[in-house]
Amino acid sequence: MAASSYFRDRNALITGASSGIGRDVALGLSRMGARVALLARRTAHLDQLKREIEAGGGEALVLGADVTRPNEVRASVDCMLEAFGAIDILVNSAGVLIQGSVETMKPADLQRMMEVNLHGTLHAIQAVTPSMRARARGNIVNIASLAGRRGVPPLGGYCATKFAVVGLTEALRVELYGSGITVSLIMPGVVDTPMIREGESGQGELAPGLLAMPPQWVTWAVVAAIAMGLLEVDVPSGAALAEKVAALFPGFTDAAMAWGMEMLKWFSPKPG
Repeated sequence: MAASSYFRDRNALITGASSGIGRDVALGLSRMGARVALLARRTAHLDQLKREIEAGGGEALVLGADVTRPNEVRASVDCMLEAFGAIDILVNSAGVLIQGSVETMKPADLQRMMEVNLHGTLHAIQAVTPSMRARARGNIVNIASLAGRRGVPPLGGYCATKFAVVGLTEALRVELYGSGITVSLIMPGVVDTPMIREGESGQGELAPGLLAMPPQWVTWAVVAAIAMGLLEVDVPSGAALAEKVAALFPGFTDAAMAWGMEMLKWFSPKPG
């Protein structure tokens, strides 16, 4: 089967589709034949993406919704079921990042990240699983992060939310064992997206000078997870394994990371 038709007759719901990883995943799945439902708050961005997908011969449905509001997510899922008849794939990509040290973090910032990164993921999962269970088939793909395996400054709050997504996904995987629904974790490192470049409120680039991967790498990981039923995919490959090994030597790892952060600051471009 040609790559351009691999997902023909399959319907995918992508949260956070208005930019970054979600946008690229929507484009990638559409190019491989899937009908895609685009869910995010910024409908103007979704409308533009829908036009781009349709110009390439694909089919897209715009679903304006806030993932932190379960009623809106459920209504969007109902709309997709009515339009497409079924949901084969859910890709949870909606996320926010607010930088800040643990010492000075605003509780409201952590709450905001939890609402989107964790609760938003949960709301989408709970909205699609009944129809997937009824058909005894489906793929749920959660975009977590390598920051969900190892806490790093200045992302303590963001790391906490991604640790939570990892735990939620691993538990869900056991719950759905034997149901016909595959649950996958995608674990990317730093990806070149507006979230990394600007953060939730334009705080400035995260770790200037740090090499960021193109979002297409994450899209390839999503495709691989769905096509091959992979339960966890690191981006780049092997990165999460390295973090798991590092967890065996926490003192050494902490010292190495602290030194590395200082070196990064030293070699980063200075303003002016």
